[in-house]
Amino acid sequence: MEEEKEINSLSGIFDIRQFFSKLIKLWWLFILCIAIGLGYAYYKNQFIQTVYSASSLISIKDNSNPLFTSSQSLTFNWGGTTDKVTTAIVQFKSRTHAEQVVDELQFYINYIKEGDYYNTDAYKKTPFYIYADSSKAQLSGKNIRIKVLDQERFELSSNFSSTTASGYHYSLKKGQAVTVPEGDWKQQFKFGDSIQLPFLNVIIDKRTESIKTGEWLFNFGNYWGTVNKYKGISIRQQPDGSSILLLSLSGGNKQRLIDYINTSSVILERGELQRKNKFAVSTIKYIDSSLVVQVAALKKSEQDLEDFRDKSQMLDATVQNTDFNQKLTEFEIQKRGIQNKLNYYDNLNQYLQNRTDYTVIQAPSVVGIEEGSISGAVGRLISLSEERKRREFAMRADAPVFQQIDRDINAVKDVIFENIISSKSLLNKELNTLYGQIGKVESQIKKLPKEQQEFLKIQRQFDVNQNTYNLFMAKKAEAELVKAANVSDVYIIDEAKDTGGGGTRRDSNINYLMALLVGFSIPVSVAFILTILDFYIHSPKDIEKLSKIPLIGVVGKMDHPTNLIVKDKPKSTIAESFRGIRSSLHFIYDQESLYGSRTIMVTSSVSGEGKTFTSINLASVFALSGKRTLLVGMDLRKPKIFDDFGIKNDLGVSNYLVNDCSLNEIIRSAGMENLDIALSGPVPPNPSELIMSKRAGEMIEQFKMDYDYVILDTPPLGLVADAMEIAKHADASLYMVRQGYTKKGMLDVVNEKYDRKEIKNLSFVFNYFNERGKYGYGYGYGYGYGYGAYGNGYHENDLKDGFIARIKKIIKGIFKPG
Repeated sequence: MEEEKEINSLSGIFDIRQFFSKLIKLWWLFILCIAIGLGYAYYKNQFIQTVYSASSLISIKDNSNPLFTSSQSLTFNWGGTTDKVTTAIVQFKSRTHAEQVVDELQFYINYIKEGDYYNTDAYKKTPFYIYADSSKAQLSGKNIRIKVLDQERFELSSNFSSTTASGYHYSLKKGQAVTVPEGDWKQQFKFGDSIQLPFLNVIIDKRTESIKTGEWLFNFGNYWGTVNKYKGISIRQQPDGSSILLLSLSGGNKQRLIDYINTSSVILERGELQRKNKFAVSTIKYIDSSLVVQVAALKKSEQDLEDFRDKSQMLDATVQNTDFNQKLTEFEIQKRGIQNKLNYYDNLNQYLQNRTDYTVIQAPSVVGIEEGSISGAVGRLISLSEERKRREFAMRADAPVFQQIDRDINAVKDVIFENIISSKSLLNKELNTLYGQIGKVESQIKKLPKEQQEFLKIQRQFDVNQNTYNLFMAKKAEAELVKAANVSDVYIIDEAKDTGGGGTRRDSNINYLMALLVGFSIPVSVAFILTILDFYIHSPKDIEKLSKIPLIGVVGKMDHPTNLIVKDKPKSTIAESFRGIRSSLHFIYDQESLYGSRTIMVTSSVSGEGKTFTSINLASVFALSGKRTLLVGMDLRKPKIFDDFGIKNDLGVSNYLVNDCSLNEIIRSAGMENLDIALSGPVPPNPSELIMSKRAGEMIEQFKMDYDYVILDTPPLGLVADAMEIAKHADASLYMVRQGYTKKGMLDVVNEKYDRKEIKNLSFVFNYFNERGKYGYGYGYGYGYGYGAYGNGYHENDLKDGFIARIKKIIKGIFKPG
């Protein structure tokens, strides 16, 4: 039985019927929430913007120089295609690359067209364009209105709250304050003129010859915010693992997306070409610097030769073309070539020892070094240096891969150092041999006349300088040819373009659907919470779930000024309800009675549940049936019966229990045939002691002898123990439960006493039931009566509710379920 009771209690935790009942009562909240939700959805739909997408296809390949041969060591092909693709992807997403694109396109300038609900990005949709002077600070984060007046003039205007405002120097990449005119500012300009203001340095020009009038806004936005926005460009290999990259970007302005993707590809293509040409460019710079010296030396030697010829006209062609001079010139050219090689090795050795960037080393072939070991080692060194630079885009400085690259670089450097030592040794031997040969020729030349010796020396110097000059020019031409023939490893297959396709727009019906869901969910949630937090009994079914005590009847409610409904309206449904209870009581009495009478006790959990109402009307029903009935007010703490019958409560049970009067003196006529009343009397200081006294028991027993039915209106069982003493003398006990008033937990006390058999023949009466025809209990639909809460009223020194307590009661009444 205990297990069954526990299951019934648990099943009453959430009442589905009650939940739907509350949902129906919240119909107004459904309408309100749905109306607000649909209104908000309509408002939000006005802000839905079209999202455009732009894409481009590029290829990353190893495009080697078609003019490069093994003897033309002016370019090196380092890294494989896979490494190049990875590097390109990292570069596209890098901050530095985004900065370059944003700077070139000046994407930090925002063009704005005002709309009814929101402003739109008007990039390339305005009839004008703005070119900002990035070398000067610009007003930042403040809208400037531009009004096109006619084909030649426009007006700029804004408003400033002070004489200084936030500015930004886009070249230096830092903010700085700018001076502005306080208050409203307005000024006219001509298209194409340079605007030079303390806070604005731009040129605004027309996009087309014919320009339409209108108003727009523009401002200089957050630089780093713009850069970070475009770092999110989407890059995908198509197909996976290939060297073809699909670049895509989404946003609210199609032309801005197209320009960014195309410019991004061009900048990467340009950067790759510059990287490939770096070696050739470095070589050309080296040759150009050497040519400056060589040209000066050639001019000087040429002038010396002309001057000597003018002075010495006696020389003939035989002397001028002597074999001695030809041999010595060849030796001098060879000597200068060897010295250039030695100088290159010395410079290379010093460079490798003192520098860490090895990407700008001149080609060994510039000075005629054709050794494969040197050229290969230098190429390998440049390759490793370039690889290190590329990886710095995506990796931390302390990544293990850098340690490996540095070890490889050091190993290559060691090889170069060893080759330099061995090559210099061989070159020095060759140089010493040349010195010997030069010495022999010079000894023979010394035998010639002084004038001829001088001429041969000047002629030889001129020939050497001319040969060196020709060599440098040939090397420069070779380097420029290599540079011109170089192509970028980045090839644009399909550039981003506006093909006329529309953008995508989020379905506005989703907002309406969400509004409906929210509009329904709020009332449902409210109903669910109210049901979960509802601790009150609402139907006879709730009683059946919470207790094993039988339900003897259901009484409805009716608007009536007093509790005398059976007396005043004996044919009402309320009266029929009490007749039904009277009939049901016959089945629960004990079969035998000592005096042939029946005593019925009426009690409840707390005040206000209808004890007095039920006692009066039940006594009236018995009296109308011809039975001698006595209604006894046993609630000595808060007597009520006298109000309904219009009798003064100056003499009653309390007087008799203190032996202040006789039993006959407290019995009065109720103004109704067969019905007498014994009022409670004045409130005594010790009601519990009086009810527990022997005299009280004797009084009830005497009533049993004098009447057929004795109805005892007792205090609440849930608050005081008085009712338990009175229950000993009762043949049946009615426990009042009021709809929407009695809490479910209040039945725990009476259930416990029922299980212990402390009260016999106990039954529930469900009072104030207001739902027609439910569950088949009773017949009535309503009555009304005043009631007051017992609360602590059964204890002495009670205080009246203060203002805050009354407010709490009002709030509780508003949110009280049912």
